[in-house]
Amino acid sequence: MKDGMDLTCDPAARWWDRETDADLVCLAVHDETPDIRTFTFAGAQGQSFALEAGQYFTFDVPLESGEGAATEPRCYSLSSSALRPRTIAVSVKRVPGGRVSNRLHEALRVGDTIRAMGPSGAFTLPRPLPEKLLLLSAGSGITPMIAMARTLADAAARTDVVFFHAARSLADFAFAADLQALARANPRFRVIFLPEDGSGGHFGPVGRISAELLGALVPDLAARTVLCCGPAPFMAAARAIGVAAGVPQAAWLEESFDLAPVESTVDDAPAKTGFSATFSRQNRTITVGADQTLLSAARAQGVVLPSSCANGLCGTCKARLVSGQVAMAHNGGIRQREIDAGFILPCCARPLTDVVIER
Repeated sequence: MKDGMDLTCDPAARWWDRETDADLVCLAVHDETPDIRTFTFAGAQGQSFALEAGQYFTFDVPLESGEGAATEPRCYSLSSSALRPRTIAVSVKRVPGGRVSNRLHEALRVGDTIRAMGPSGAFTLPRPLPEKLLLLSAGSGITPMIAMARTLADAAARTDVVFFHAARSLADFAFAADLQALARANPRFRVIFLPEDGSGGHFGPVGRISAELLGALVPDLAARTVLCCGPAPFMAAARAIGVAAGVPQAAWLEESFDLAPVESTVDDAPAKTGFSATFSRQNRTITVGADQTLLSAARAQGVVLPSSCANGLCGTCKARLVSGQVAMAHNGGIRQREIDAGFILPCCARPLTDVVIER
């Protein structure tokens, strides 16, 4: 993060190009809850953004001050309306012990510049809009949902929307005032807050999501398209409820950047034959099977690589391919110019020859 901005562009400024643009300027910082802080950005050259509600940016967050400081990538969903293209906003939950979220909360200030890549992601409002939607979230999963709610409001959409959010307590409900204002302005927009702890003057439902509770509060659940985001256990429970209630598979959409360890699969078994992969900084060489990704083989053989989504979305595992060839089918987590410069995503790259990777 460094000081500086240039917002003296004319109204016909160009659009943000995710392949070539990288610098964002922080315009505003404000707290949503005691541990969620919203950062609003503009393009450093005043670019406008072509977005879809529910998408995210991957930020290269410096872990210390000064030029040349080491950075760590993190994906954050946009919490701003996709129909307000001159700025974007992300709302970051401060995680105890989290290096990146704590660094952003402590160090990112108005006027700072930070590098980012995006927009990315396919967890977006369906087209055409269905007659009925359920936006179902928990914890920091609310961020893409508030972006969707704000976008629907800006579009004057006639969709019947239920916004259902679960959190630990009333103090943890981000965007509560904004959501209540949207509900007052639109009779087709209904908000349900579900705190685990009902103290503090809450007069609505209390507890955790259940089939009985969701069935009582959203009796037409099976007739709604559901967009769900939150911690993995919450989404698993919600999905089971939806299946039992008769929500069609095609009408259930979800996204999560849960950073819990990935469970072992057949693909994670140590390979007995295949290509060698040398991680130069760690001075480790492993064997990667023809059907394995570099990341899954590394995990199976005790090589530690940074990773988050493991699906080519976020760019967290990005590394330079020093030698050799790989086949890579990513989902937007790397720019073409980075690929041209020799970078790969080990999570979605399979070796075609012996390889050396700068990690």
